[in-house]
Amino acid sequence: MPKMKTHKGTRARVKITGRGKVKAMRSGKRHLNYKKSGKRIRQGRTDLLVASTEHRRIKRLLPYD
Repeated sequence: MPKMKTHKGTRARVKITGRGKVKAMRSGKRHLNYKKSGKRIRQGRTDLLVASTEHRRIKRLLPYD
């Protein structure tokens, strides 16, 4: 049986924590920040825990991570 391939786009966007949760960066911080409030930009710094309903789908894309 051939090896499964890791989905490179998913690997770049999410990390699996030590306890198996999925962590991702928040969106909306890359450009056009001059019109966003400081509160909105600060809140974007924290990582986002992905909903548990999506864990199975994401872990299937990352078989060896």
